[in-house]
Amino acid sequence: MSHPMPFFGSAALLLALGLSIYAFLAGGFSLWAIAGGRALAVAPERIRETSRRAGIASFIAVSCAAFALVWAAFTNDFTVDYILHHTSRDLAWYYKFSALWSGQEGSLLLWAWLLAGYGFVLRLRHKTDVTLHAYASTILAGIQIFFLLLVVFAAQPFAIVPGGVVPADGFGLNPLLQYAEMVIHPPMLYLGYVGFSVPFAFALGALMMRYPGEKWIAITRRWTMVTWLFLTCGILLGMHWAYAVLGWGGYWGWDPVENASLMPWLTGTAFLHSVMMQEKRGMMKSWNVWLIFITFMLTILGTLLTRSGLVSSVHAFAQSSIGDWFIWFLVITIAVCLFTFLYQRDHLRAENHLESLVSRESSFLFNNLVLLAACFTVLWGTLFPVLSEYVQGSKVTMGAPFYNRVAVPIGIFLLFLTGVGPLLAWRSTSLRAIRRNFILPSISILLTAIILLIVGVRPWSSSVRADGAVASNLYALVCISLGVGVITAITAEFLRGANVVRTQTGKNLLESTLLLTRRNTRRYGGYLVHFGVVIMFIGLAGSAFNQSKEAEMSFGDSINLDGYKIVCQSYSEDSNPNYDSQFALLDVFHNGKKIVRLAPERRVYFVNTDHAQPSTIVAIHSTLENDLYVVFEGTNPDNDRPIIKFFINPLVNWIWIGLVVVVFGTFVALIPKLKPSTARLEVALPFPPNLALGGNLQRTPSPLRAPEDPHV
Repeated sequence: MSHPMPFFGSAALLLALGLSIYAFLAGGFSLWAIAGGRALAVAPERIRETSRRAGIASFIAVSCAAFALVWAAFTNDFTVDYILHHTSRDLAWYYKFSALWSGQEGSLLLWAWLLAGYGFVLRLRHKTDVTLHAYASTILAGIQIFFLLLVVFAAQPFAIVPGGVVPADGFGLNPLLQYAEMVIHPPMLYLGYVGFSVPFAFALGALMMRYPGEKWIAITRRWTMVTWLFLTCGILLGMHWAYAVLGWGGYWGWDPVENASLMPWLTGTAFLHSVMMQEKRGMMKSWNVWLIFITFMLTILGTLLTRSGLVSSVHAFAQSSIGDWFIWFLVITIAVCLFTFLYQRDHLRAENHLESLVSRESSFLFNNLVLLAACFTVLWGTLFPVLSEYVQGSKVTMGAPFYNRVAVPIGIFLLFLTGVGPLLAWRSTSLRAIRRNFILPSISILLTAIILLIVGVRPWSSSVRADGAVASNLYALVCISLGVGVITAITAEFLRGANVVRTQTGKNLLESTLLLTRRNTRRYGGYLVHFGVVIMFIGLAGSAFNQSKEAEMSFGDSINLDGYKIVCQSYSEDSNPNYDSQFALLDVFHNGKKIVRLAPERRVYFVNTDHAQPSTIVAIHSTLENDLYVVFEGTNPDNDRPIIKFFINPLVNWIWIGLVVVVFGTFVALIPKLKPSTARLEVALPFPPNLALGGNLQRTPSPLRAPEDPHV
C-alpha cells in the first residue's frame, strides 16, 4: 500500500534535518574562520551566506512536513498512526487543526516548525548586524537539529499504523481539547516557549563574539517582548480554558504543567526589566546573560516535565522515553553556557555600581530578586514530588496551600515595586521628588483600604477557595489597595507629562497624552503593561471572596446564595455522533429579578473507545462585579436528579480585561517612537519665546522631555 503524504512529510523532515546540520556546521566553520582571519579557498563570508540560505530552506522543508500532517488530518488518512489516535471523521474541521499539537509527535513537529519560522525571520533581518545574526542563526540551527532528530527518530509523526490493518474511523480528539480556545491556546504557548530560543541565541552569540557595547540588547528587545507577550497570552488563555472547561470553579491550580509555563515567564519578565540597567548604566551584565540562559533552559525543563511522565497532570502527555533526549540536551546546553561564560567572563565587567537604595536601579534589582524567589518557589514545589520519590521512594505532592503561602506575599511585594519603580530616578532620588511622587498614591491606598472596610471587607476573616487553599481577606485588602495606589501613580505620570505637552503645544489633554506616548512609546507602553498587570492582580484578589453551594435539583427546586437564587426549570438529555449530553435549564434571579438563564452541560464521549470520557461545559454569566459559575456535576444514581454546583466568583472578569490592556501596552511599546525632528513638527509654538525675548536657548525646556522628569 502506498502512502504518498506520509512519505512526503517524512522526506521533508529528513531534508530539513540535513539543511539544519549544514547550516550549523557551515555557520560555525565560517565564523571560526572570520574570527581568526583565516584564509580559505572559498571566502568565509560566502560560506556564511550559504549557511543562512540553508536555514531559510529548512523552514520551507519543515513547513511542508507540517502541511502534510494537517492534510492527513483533514483527509482522514488513518494509515498515519498519529492521525488515527487524535482525529475522527465526525470531528469538526476547526478541531482538525488541533491534531498538529494534540499529541506528543505532532506537538514536537509544531515546535520544530515554529523554531524554523523564528529562524526564517531572523535570517531575513540579518543585515541589521550581519555577524551577530550569523552567530544567532548558527545557534538556532543547533537547537533545530535537536528537535528535528526527535521527530525523525524518537517521535515520528508520520509513522504508519502497524499491522497494515487501517480502522474505518479514528479514536477522536481528547474531549478536553474540544473547546474553541484550544485552537489558540497551545500555539500561543508554544510561540512563547520556542520564541525564547531567539534572545538566548543572541545573548550566547554576543558573548561568544565579545560583542562591543549594548547594541545586542536593543536588537534583541523586540524579540523578547514579542515572545513574552505570546507566553503571557498562552498562560492566560490556559487559565480561561481551565476555568471554563474543567468545572472546578478556579483558573489556576498550581498544576505542574501550569508551573512549567509560569517559570520562564517569571525569569523572562526579570530579564526585560534588568536589561534596562545594562543599557542605561552598564550594570548587571553577567546577571542578564544568565537570566536569559536560565529562561531558555526552563522552557526545555518544562517540556521535559510534560513529556517524560515525571509529573502527573491533566495537561501532560503520556509517559515516554523521550525525556532522556531532553535531559541530554539540557546537560549539553548548561555545559555550553557555562564554558562560554567562564571563557568570556572578563567581557562582562560592570561599568557602574549601585549608588543608592532609593533609585531606579535598586527597584529593578529588588524586582529581579522577587521574581527569582517566586520562580524558585514554583520550581521547588514542582520538582519536590520527583525528588521525594528519588530519596524516600514515595511521591510527596506540594498542594496549593504551599504555593499560596509563599507566592501571595511575594506577589504583593512585586505589586508594590510595580508602583514604586517608575517613580524613582536613576542613580538617586531626592527627598523632594519622593514627597511629590508618592503622596497622591499613598492617599489613594489609604482611602481604598478605608472604603473596603466600610463596605464589609474584614481583614481578619478568610475563605476556602476552589483549589482548597485558604484565602486571607487581609491579603486581598492589601492587594486591592496597593493596586489602586499603583494605578494612581501611573495615571499621575501620564497626566504630569501630558500637562507639560499641553502647555507646549496648546493641544487638549487627550491629544497631549497621545503625543506624549508617541514620543516615548517604550516608557509609556511599559506603564500600560504595568497598568494591565495591576488590573490582573485586583482580579486575582477577588478569589478571597469566592462562595459556592451544591445541591440536587429537580423541577422547581432552587439554590439561594448571597442574594442570588437559581431555579431549575428543566433538565434533559441529548445525543449526537460525537457525544451524549445531559443539561439543565436554570433561571437566575438577583434580589427577586430574573437576570439570566443558564444551561450547564455534562458530556460523555464514546468515540472508538471502550470507556466513557466525561467533559464539563460550564455555564458562566460574567459582569464586572462577579461571575455566576454553574456546573452540572452529574446525576444521583439513586433518583436520577441532577447535581448542580453554584459559584459566585468576584472580579474574575478583571483578569481577562487586564490581559487586553497588557497586549495593548506591549504593542505600544513595540511601536518606534517619534524621531526628534518629527516630534518637533508637532509642537506648534507661535514663535521661539527665548529668541524673541533675547533669552538663552539652553534654558528652553526640550519639547521631547518633561521638565524635572527623573525617568527619561
